[in-house]
Amino acid sequence: VHHDIRVKKTRWVVLRYPNPAMAQLANMSQEAFEDFYFRVCNLDYSKMGKAMQALKEYMNRTDRVRIVGPGTDLRFSIKNIPAIPCAGDCNIPDGEVYTAPVRESINGTLTYNTPAVYQGFTYENISFRFENGKIVDAKANDTVRINHVLDTDEGARYIGEFAIGVNPYILKPMKDTLFDEKIMGSFHFTPGNCYTEAPNGNSSAIHWDLVCIQTPEYGGGEIYFDDVLIRKDGRFVVKELEALNPENLV
Repeated sequence: VHHDIRVKKTRWVVLRYPNPAMAQLANMSQEAFEDFYFRVCNLDYSKMGKAMQALKEYMNRTDRVRIVGPGTDLRFSIKNIPAIPCAGDCNIPDGEVYTAPVRESINGTLTYNTPAVYQGFTYENISFRFENGKIVDAKANDTVRINHVLDTDEGARYIGEFAIGVNPYILKPMKDTLFDEKIMGSFHFTPGNCYTEAPNGNSSAIHWDLVCIQTPEYGGGEIYFDDVLIRKDGRFVVKELEALNPENLV
């Protein structure tokens, strides 16, 4: 019903209502969180959507991706998999452009630097090593538990989504995926099921958005498309993508 009827045949948007539990997770007072929440939700998403078109087009003509950062040196291909801009149509808040890696193309290591809540447990210091697309080694603050999640099914050890976050008002993790995956200067690399809009053939019962922030406060990092540096320390450095830097979106 969810995927076949609600998602495909109705108009919908995922939205949170600010509450004390969300404020607590974000380590903010209720008043400060509400101010933050309404700033984020009232962003000019039309302006963001227009700025995203250049990144969409750039990703659509990209083959090889390399991501470098503390504990991270990752290579994969996104060739011929569509890039999808997200600017307030299905999520509020919003702010990402996603695609998927070619399923068996991923090699290297990736260390995430944001906490991730799954089935009530907060995972931290997550690190994966990939060989030909598969997570062959996984570590975290509870290594046994995270490997149990990744053993859900065959597809859980492969990646179903790669996305770049650009929301200028979301700067730190809140332990809420709806917000964290849009953090400015972040990317997420998602074990599990791919989206039908950006298919790479991976099927799984899970879709777990895990986020890495590359701003200087979180250790920095670089993203390369076909050997061209396109983002450094969370800021786009290619002229055609500079409209997505935070000062141009607020």
